Amino acid sequence: MIRALVTSLALLLAAAPATAWDVDDAVELSVLPGWRQDDGTHMAALRISLAPGWKTYWRAPGDAGIPPEFHFAASDNLSAIRPHWPVPEIFEEGDMRSIGYSGELVLPLELVPDGPGAITLQGEVELGICEEICVPVRLSVSAALPAEGARDGTIVGALVDAPMSAAAAGVTAVSCRLRPAEQGLELVAELSLPPLGPAEEAAIEAGPGIWVSEPQVSREGDRLRLTARLIDVAGRQIMVERAALRLTLFGGGRAVDVRGCPAP
Repeated sequence: MIRALVTSLALLLAAAPATAWDVDDAVELSVLPGWRQDDGTHMAALRISLAPGWKTYWRAPGDAGIPPEFHFAASDNLSAIRPHWPVPEIFEEGDMRSIGYSGELVLPLELVPDGPGAITLQGEVELGICEEICVPVRLSVSAALPAEGARDGTIVGALVDAPMSAAAAGVTAVSCRLRPAEQGLELVAELSLPPLGPAEEAAIEAGPGIWVSEPQVSREGDRLRLTARLIDVAGRQIMVERAALRLTLFGGGRAVDVRGCPAP
């Protein structure tokens, strides 16, 4: 099923001329240079502005989305990048779901420099953007980030809009059972936490190369259960590191980020 989905999406994108949707006018990327933090890291941000009716995708976009990719190997004085994703939106597209952003995305980037002085952020960002159909775009990035930059309220606002940690959301217990299933594994996660809102949803990430289905969500009181299938997209025997499991819960306009999922 996964191979068929990926193949269909690839054929659709290959057959769709980007000029048919005026992509050049649909998305614009700029860099907010940010400031150097007390621990020596640098907080900057990408600002992705979208035309009305267009959207782009979160790091785990769902079966109807295209995951973003960042290529910054050409940068100078930069050893690592940690994105801080704001709470995304849930989009229902027929019988599939996608997760992403409409209007504008300010994506804070925590940059680790090799040493003192300015950072040169150089490279490309690959995004899927969608209106009636999705098309891939490749956007160039080139910006000097001086060490003496000032705090930026726009970046701070995006950082504040991040999902809550498990502790802040009141998660008191979390566990995952993994058992063999057709082509892969079935995962059943159980969490203890108060309801987030009337309609709760979830996303599960299991590491590179592992497809995870949209979880089925059920609740009894403060007990939340997620059930999903995991498949290795290369067709190999699936191996899952529990520490790499990441559960994101959505509800009431909020999100909760749960890192790791131990055995019961």
